[in-house]
Amino acid sequence: MEYIQRIQKVSVLGAAGKMGSGILLLTAIEMADQMLKPENQGQSFVLNAIDTSDEGLVGLVKYIRLQVIKAAEKKVVSLRKVYSDKKALIENSDIIDAYVQDVMSVVRTTTRIEAAYDSTLIFEAVSENQALKEKLFRMINENNNSQPWFFTNTSSVPIGGLNKNASLGGRILGFHFYNPPAVQKLVELITIDENPIEMVEFANKYASNLRKTVVPSNDIAGFIGNGHFMRDALFGISEAERLSDEMPLYEAIYCIDRVTRDFLSRPMGIFQLIDYVGLDVVQFILRVMQPHMQGEKLHSSLLDELVLKGVKGGQFSDGSQKNGFLKYEKGKPVAVIDNITGSYVDINTFNESADHWLGAIPAEVLPWKSLVKVADKDKILEPAFKALQVSSLKGCELAVAYALNSRETARKLVSDGVAHNEKDVNTVLLTGFFHAYGPINDYL
Repeated sequence: MEYIQRIQKVSVLGAAGKMGSGILLLTAIEMADQMLKPENQGQSFVLNAIDTSDEGLVGLVKYIRLQVIKAAEKKVVSLRKVYSDKKALIENSDIIDAYVQDVMSVVRTTTRIEAAYDSTLIFEAVSENQALKEKLFRMINENNNSQPWFFTNTSSVPIGGLNKNASLGGRILGFHFYNPPAVQKLVELITIDENPIEMVEFANKYASNLRKTVVPSNDIAGFIGNGHFMRDALFGISEAERLSDEMPLYEAIYCIDRVTRDFLSRPMGIFQLIDYVGLDVVQFILRVMQPHMQGEKLHSSLLDELVLKGVKGGQFSDGSQKNGFLKYEKGKPVAVIDNITGSYVDINTFNESADHWLGAIPAEVLPWKSLVKVADKDKILEPAFKALQVSSLKGCELAVAYALNSRETARKLVSDGVAHNEKDVNTVLLTGFFHAYGPINDYL
């Protein structure tokens, strides 16, 4: 089956969710672009947007339409060539309207899983629940005569287990988009030995058409992205708990979050990143990974405690941040959770003393927004890390320890056979997490 044939009948499971909506958008545009090529004129393209929520699907259609308008505005010049035979389309607005109509004509929304029984390609973006994924895969596989391929967006569940438990015969691979899929350039591609070679070739071509950077990962729970992030997060939590011997835990959380953001020039502090992903999601991923990691403890009692109290983080439907370790106002942290009382303590009440305890950031260390714009980062990072190393200030010492642990974690992903090489680990952190530099470097 050729690329065009495979992508003519597609379904996205969990289409109204945070990840599914982005995957649906990208796939709808790709299918429409293929449909509009002269050689594909007259062929039908169907993209089933499948979700359990009717309300979510209504919102999904509005989201897709708005995003397609934005996409069309950016490429209206090339679209003029596509519609050159439509003489009635004169103004840019005419071209944009025609493109939006063509993209939307591909999409079919439904709450019925049966819609996937005729698809040749299934994108799965439901919750990170292995049992649910396997149930859906089995249902589709047993009722679909087209031998469909399954592309799962799982960020942690081993593909081999999904393949075996759902009896898919190798017709599944991991195609892990990063959040949000429409913006993030990275895709982790996790294959297994049973995959047909043409399936892997299709995955790479599809990713190339979406202009994604593909990083291969071996089929080990957590893969590269979460393999690093989960351990990075646990180290941050453990460092805050260690510091709580000499200050309140909420103050220690603030200190570690600030060190990982400001002293290490990252886009977010580690606790803000945990909040963004969701405390409950991090907790769940750790539970998925733990059985596969012999001799390693991937667990946080503090996470369990906060999730049990209903502190979960994540985002609202409009994309705004929910409260987690940190409380947010207009997207900015303004308070930190007190795990004893369950209430939030305003940062303004203690940040002056906490910042004094950390000490000043060396002048050589640039904030992330400035650093990412620098062409030759080595000229900035080498003296910056040297300044951190020679300083006896607490913030600098914590930053160096954190960077060393991050590098050790990254190298372990290579030695454990998760990543193929050090470059791939760095690419994931640079592209998927927007870091300004890779964890494996010569700055320390």
